[in-house]
Amino acid sequence: MAEQPQIYELNNGTMVVKITNYGCTITSLSVPDKNGKLADVVLGFDTVEPYVKGASPYFGCIVGRVANRIKNGKFTLNGTEYTLPINKSPNSLHGGFKGFDKRIWEVAEYKKGDKPSITFKYRSSDGEEGYPGDVSVTATYTLTSSMTMKLDMEAVPENKATPINLAQHTYWNLAGHKSGNILDHTIQIWASEMTPVDENTVPTGEIKPVKGTTFDFTAEKKVGLQVHEVGLGYDHNYVLGGGEEKLGLKRAAKLKDPSSSRVLNLWTNAPGMQFYTGNYVNGVVGKGGAVYNKHAGLCLETQGFPNAINQPNFPSVVVQPGSKYQHTMLFEFSVE
Repeated sequence: MAEQPQIYELNNGTMVVKITNYGCTITSLSVPDKNGKLADVVLGFDTVEPYVKGASPYFGCIVGRVANRIKNGKFTLNGTEYTLPINKSPNSLHGGFKGFDKRIWEVAEYKKGDKPSITFKYRSSDGEEGYPGDVSVTATYTLTSSMTMKLDMEAVPENKATPINLAQHTYWNLAGHKSGNILDHTIQIWASEMTPVDENTVPTGEIKPVKGTTFDFTAEKKVGLQVHEVGLGYDHNYVLGGGEEKLGLKRAAKLKDPSSSRVLNLWTNAPGMQFYTGNYVNGVVGKGGAVYNKHAGLCLETQGFPNAINQPNFPSVVVQPGSKYQHTMLFEFSVE
């Protein structure tokens, strides 16, 4: 029996998160500002229909089987060449034409209470969007404390080795989803290196220090300060490290909106993070009729490095049958 796409709510009395089983997508996330006033800080739609109809530029979803770009939609694994759909020419992006973000997941568990959570399950079949082997995937969103959300993603290949790289693609605007652009937000990224890209936004394989460049966010800096010096905007993978650790996770980024004083601290166990400033968003009509344009939100997609399957010097994203891919993200909201 095929489940219908619907929207579920996690509410702990302080923050409220709405998530649909279509693509494990966060459609709404409301947290208080310095005056205790709630605002919805993610881009998205009021109902599931626009997501299902393809109107969403990956708002809020989990992308897979492999997030980000695979160069020319090709890779070789254990002597077999695999060819993937070219859905963002000349590359394959975010799992292909019908990646994990465009699948209906099964709701495996849904708990209310002071630590509400929801667990989604999906089974990706051998050959789906060109990828090898059957893979069982789960994703659990939990409100672990009054202002903290945790996401645990797991995937187990059943019968063939396969690349797996899941990413959570929420577009954040801490001033509120309909407040305009994020260029006045400040961000700090715990990464002293990034992976430069070619003209098709695929990493060249080089790992480059950010010091003294427009990509340097090792100290808190306004997002818009140098955004116009990097083409359309930031859309780059950062090599995470150098920050403190907590619960086995490392500090990835601190995002702050000066107008509301809302802060998001992001922690992860992933090696990289795509920092994307919503460069391709153009006239999308979202919640309550809000129109989202370029830089209306930004993404902090913790991940394995883009095109790692074709870059031997990048951390491997290949998972062997019976082994488990595990990716945890911790979203800590506060005001300061």
